[in-house]
Amino acid sequence: MKTSGSRFGKCLYFTSNALARKVEKLAQECWKPLGLSPSHAYLLMAVLEEPGLQPTQLAGELQLQPSTITRLIEKLEEQKLVQRTTEGKLTNVYPTPKAKQLFPKMQACQQDFYTRYVAIVGQDISTQLVQDMSQVADKL
Repeated sequence: MKTSGSRFGKCLYFTSNALARKVEKLAQECWKPLGLSPSHAYLLMAVLEEPGLQPTQLAGELQLQPSTITRLIEKLEEQKLVQRTTEGKLTNVYPTPKAKQLFPKMQACQQDFYTRYVAIVGQDISTQLVQDMSQVADKL
């Protein structure tokens, strides 16, 4: 599906959603060997890199709604990859030993994803695109 020549090719909404669908498909292919969706994987990687994160921190970092974060955490708990602890009103999320063992494979999946999209669009374009999209997301 080409967007540049379509009726809506200059529309941010249409173009960003078309890109998101294609990126999602590629990401799912890369994370499939671990049986994790990209959203589950990135949440778990955040918790592995900084154990004890609170769900609100994860929501901000991953730019997802708190209810979505809760569902992702619940699924990862079912898979015995994270555990929550509660102290008063604070909830913290920690990786399990099983998750820690997965970390090198997760890094390999992340690298595979990066390698694949850079091979398609090129290093310079991918770097600039990520920077530009981050700036636009921050402004919106």
